[in-house]
Amino acid sequence: MKISSVGVLGSGQMGNGIAQVVASSGIKVTLVDVKMEFLERGITNIKNSLKKLASKQKISNIEVKEALSNISTSTEFQSISECDLIIEAIPEIPELKFKTFSELDEICKYETILATNTSSISINEIAESTKRPDRVIGMHFMNPVPIMKLVEIINGKSTSPEVSNQIISLSEKLGKIPLSCNDSPGFVSNRILCPMINEAILTLQEGVAEPEAIDGIMKLGMNHPIGPLALADLIGLDTILNIMRVLHEGFNDDKYLPANLLIDMVNENKLGRKTGIGFYNYKN
Repeated sequence: MKISSVGVLGSGQMGNGIAQVVASSGIKVTLVDVKMEFLERGITNIKNSLKKLASKQKISNIEVKEALSNISTSTEFQSISECDLIIEAIPEIPELKFKTFSELDEICKYETILATNTSSISINEIAESTKRPDRVIGMHFMNPVPIMKLVEIINGKSTSPEVSNQIISLSEKLGKIPLSCNDSPGFVSNRILCPMINEAILTLQEGVAEPEAIDGIMKLGMNHPIGPLALADLIGLDTILNIMRVLHEGFNDDKYLPANLLIDMVNENKLGRKTGIGFYNYKN
């Protein structure tokens, strides 16, 4: 089955980025969210991103117009029932994911592939919410989606090889590099990344060094392009906390316990760039 239409659920940072790269590849995409104001914000972000790429001469003004013409928006689930592929990019709340996939399973044609952009929630558990576990797969894009090349493809225990191959081919069409793994807590990316970030937070919590020093040592000494605390601010501290909890529960190992400082900052709504303050202040 050729994937010629895509529905993207969620118009936030990840959702609008996914919609942008799909539309830029010449595929019709319907962006869905619960409120029109969320969709308007998402479309504004897409327009700004495309204009920025055009200003850097990475795409032409004609390509900007073509990409935007490939995007439609809706607040109705039914609008994506005939899409060949759905990519879910809603908040990282397991019960919400399960409910959403159950509803999608009911309204979408049987051939539709149901993909999730989850950063840590089990693909197997999501697939169990449907009657088509063979057509459920993880498609974990990296932030910012239009720039980052990787798509982490996560196969559930029932994901068919045909579906996996289709998603790999689509990812390549989107200009991405797909790398596959099997379902496991945190997959590959966040199983390795988030404990490192958590360790950096523990280093700060214990007074070993200030944020600038921690990040500077990792950048200059380990050749990381961004320090772990600045990266946590970019990802969102609430997301880091959710992933650490998934790892802790999934592996039943206290080495994945989230730092108390991380928990405190999330409780104080110091989530990083999206709230203007995290380990660094972004309000100035």
